[in-house]
Amino acid sequence: MTEILCITHKYPPVIGGMEKQSFELIKGLSRYYKTHVVAYQNSGNKAVWMANLKTKVQTVLKENPNIKLIHLNDGSMGAACLWLQKTVKIPVIVTFHGLDITFPLDVFQHRIVPRLAKYSGAICVSEFTRQQCLIRGFRENSVFTVKNGVDTSLDEIPTEPNFREKLRTTYGIDVAGKHILHLTGRPVKRKGFSWFLKNVMPLLNDDIILLMTGPIKNVRSFFEKSLNHLPSFIAHNIQLLMGMATDTENVIEFLKKEKNAYHLGSVPYADLLQIFSIADLFLMPNIEIDGDEEGFGLVALEASIRGTYVLASGIEGITDAVIDGKNSTLLPSRNPQAWADKIHELLGDKERLQKLSAEGQLFTKQNYSWDIMVDGYREIFEQFISR
Repeated sequence: MTEILCITHKYPPVIGGMEKQSFELIKGLSRYYKTHVVAYQNSGNKAVWMANLKTKVQTVLKENPNIKLIHLNDGSMGAACLWLQKTVKIPVIVTFHGLDITFPLDVFQHRIVPRLAKYSGAICVSEFTRQQCLIRGFRENSVFTVKNGVDTSLDEIPTEPNFREKLRTTYGIDVAGKHILHLTGRPVKRKGFSWFLKNVMPLLNDDIILLMTGPIKNVRSFFEKSLNHLPSFIAHNIQLLMGMATDTENVIEFLKKEKNAYHLGSVPYADLLQIFSIADLFLMPNIEIDGDEEGFGLVALEASIRGTYVLASGIEGITDAVIDGKNSTLLPSRNPQAWADKIHELLGDKERLQKLSAEGQLFTKQNYSWDIMVDGYREIFEQFISR
């Protein structure tokens, strides 16, 4: 069995979309390759793990001289392992997700990205991300697109018949007789959460409520406050690098003004799946923020698998996750009336919405499984191994 090495700093037990993608990829590849893994698994300080990474990788390579290919799980691993370009003669493939290629820091774009382009190959999670690589000088015949997968077994988890009552008793929200819209994720500006609260919610009928889920802090940390004293472009880059919730204050402000919008905070994953299911529509109202583009949009696929129809902004990598007329309707970004009109149109025709939701669920299941993703990687790996 051919041997490969996968290096990743995004891996369980840490919970997140990239961690799940990395885990499922490695698990799937292990069916076809003898797969060696160097992974950060939340054991100890990550900075120490990164400092020792070169030694760990060199040890694995020395002990397993038959390894034929190395895979790095994202652009930051690519940057951390640039030394491989001078020390190994086997192909090294890097996956790019979005921000790990578009991060707008000059030194990154002008010093690091040209070196990332020298790896044997790049696999991008969306065609949008692939185009971003090509714009930056990557060789066209070495850059590929393999869309992320989703856990298609999520549709097998039954909807709790009493979950609406649980929303009332546990979260204090009465959804009886209401149409439910759902948004989830960290409140970062590109997600368009505050934009939607400010511009679309006032246009909606009173029987429509918005449920928001995901982490949110009511009090800014000292570090976050200190960024106000830096030049705006420096603060912006730090916020992107740290993955900070840049839209929190605006979201909180508009939640206070909007009587039909509720933020539940971070909820257990089991509850999140139930909210996906009871929602009439799942929303991704992203807006364009320079240097912070949406690389894919995995959460929309999770909602679709749970049988909820998706409305999303037709921008960036979102258009690879949800396809207009298949498992979503794509809408113009920053167009409040278009969003309000489509929401009213779909909620006003329950039979049509149920049909669209069922068709979308089937399309997502048939086109975005982990197995399909793994097969895409395997096909590309074989091209490089056989050279």
